[in-house]
Amino acid sequence: MTQAVNNRTISGKDAAENIVERVKARTAELAGAGIKPGLAVIIVGSDPASQVYVSAKGKKAEECGFFSFKQQLPPEVAEDRLLALIEALNRDPAIHGILVQLPLPSHIDAGKVVQSIAPEKDVDGFHFINVGKLGTGETRTAFVPCTPAGSMILIERIHGKGLSGLSAVVVGRSNIVGKPMANLLLAANATVTIAHSRTSNLDAVCRQADIIVAAVGRPRMIRGDWIKQGATVIDVGINRVLLEGGEPGKTRLVGDLDFGEAAARARAITPVPGGVGPMTIAMLMANTLRAACLAHDASAPF
Repeated sequence: MTQAVNNRTISGKDAAENIVERVKARTAELAGAGIKPGLAVIIVGSDPASQVYVSAKGKKAEECGFFSFKQQLPPEVAEDRLLALIEALNRDPAIHGILVQLPLPSHIDAGKVVQSIAPEKDVDGFHFINVGKLGTGETRTAFVPCTPAGSMILIERIHGKGLSGLSAVVVGRSNIVGKPMANLLLAANATVTIAHSRTSNLDAVCRQADIIVAAVGRPRMIRGDWIKQGATVIDVGINRVLLEGGEPGKTRLVGDLDFGEAAARARAITPVPGGVGPMTIAMLMANTLRAACLAHDASAPF
């Protein structure tokens, strides 16, 4: 059984390393023309998880050969000061990508902050202009949110770029993952259903899917018998749960589906951790490189 599961596991780590190597190669070529991609990351407060994410993004940017800028702001920072910083970065030609680490303190309007980022520097893909481009199929100039973009690459490793004739179910309707994921699948000619935790007969809806993307944010919600035999399953969920039979307080990461049960039926499946997670940062690097290329009318590998 262990060997069978391993044969079906999609390594996000391997795919992410491939993307990063391509980013490094193109960045080195751009350096010869005096172009250096620049990524600015803004973090408000000192949330430990956010600090870890920001540190990982900064290190990966430097590894890729980017100019990496981090701005730490106190949790009580005024919204106007944050908006002024973003406006300055919008005007800075050395910065091609701007990322504001979420969540933000409650006194700051996160939506207003996100929409203040110039669309051409919105490497998170959250600006309404990029959302609209993706929704209308204008993927050439749109920046796609990193997690669904990475998930789509993993799907293409199994099925190729054309998904005609395949049924896809996205479990989750967030603006960050669920909705853009559905748009990417539609653009690849899949027949797409968006479901969520309140969908009636969710098990039956999932069972008819050739491709399932689980992004509902509930640990092990999707059971093995919800999976069609031979389906491809992408688990976006990252949930921390208590470790069974371990020391009190010890936790582990699990996805939105029961991996052991699902792996017995799936053609291919992403693990948690080690599946979609590494792809998210890799796609942030790809988006930043692409932003730099678009700014200088240069070709990009993505």
